[in-house]
Amino acid sequence: MGIFWSKAEPPPPMVLVPPLFDYPPIAARTRMSVPAYELMFGKLSLQNLFEDYFDHAGNMTSRIMLKPLEDPHVDLIATVSAAADNIHGTQVKGDALFRWQKDLDDPHTFVDLLVSTSNPMLQVRPCAYYPKYRVGAFGTLPLLMGNRVRSEDYGVMGVRYGSENLSFGASFVPFPGSTELPFGAWLVGRKGSLSAGVQYKPLSGNKHLMPYTDLKNWNCAISYGVGSTSPLNPSFIFSLELARSTEFIASFYQHLVVQRRVKNPFEDDQIVGITNYIDFGLELATRIDKDKPSDSANNSLFQFAASWQANKNFLFKVGSIQFHQLGL
Repeated sequence: MGIFWSKAEPPPPMVLVPPLFDYPPIAARTRMSVPAYELMFGKLSLQNLFEDYFDHAGNMTSRIMLKPLEDPHVDLIATVSAAADNIHGTQVKGDALFRWQKDLDDPHTFVDLLVSTSNPMLQVRPCAYYPKYRVGAFGTLPLLMGNRVRSEDYGVMGVRYGSENLSFGASFVPFPGSTELPFGAWLVGRKGSLSAGVQYKPLSGNKHLMPYTDLKNWNCAISYGVGSTSPLNPSFIFSLELARSTEFIASFYQHLVVQRRVKNPFEDDQIVGITNYIDFGLELATRIDKDKPSDSANNSLFQFAASWQANKNFLFKVGSIQFHQLGL
């Protein structure tokens, strides 16, 4: 038997469930320090789908989020991982992220502090965004680090501009004497459902005298997508990317928001429905470098994953990765 109501009466309320570990929105505050190139072509969404909640065989990982009711401006996320058997050792690793957000309605302006034992460090990350001018600034400053090998281990600062149809920005290594100027940059634009952009992302340790002329330091992509980037709205995106002039990547990502009319015994009596989230993504990468042997069995990568968040407490995920060395 179906559920009916008159047009004069509003439909019964349904629970709009936030994604797991996403309140305040982790994805939104992550976007501030991530190039728009990674966002508009679905790279960050696919990375989260392929990697979040997955772990290496023989390991067990636990994550907890604490948000005090007395002060909603702060929250703490802690992750602990350990080997589930003696074969993989007995070492326990963990990290904790403490975050302070200035305005509850603005997840892009915040300061967080990361403490990690898996990669021993103490790191501060400030971000600020000014909606009136659509300009933002961000930084990552490792205060304590055991072994500083790369230039970015001393800190990275960046600025960005973003509107609905255009975004550009650059990041820099702030310490004196650095020859990596900029450390990275991007320019992306959107017209309707089509997006295109380029990214300057130099290889670590690149000693090229003029790195801007080295095609291996550049990525370019084009995509077709519909929907909002908010996890509360459905969307999909299909993109094609040429990475470092040697690798061609095709990817697809779809996010579904499904509302079901079911009785939830853990909600109020007037609540007759619940919101589910279903995500599916796949990625195919193949080498096109003419200087390398064209053995397709050793020059391709294919991976896919799907997840279903049944309610605010449970998320089910399945995935498969078929990896063959690509090399650069």
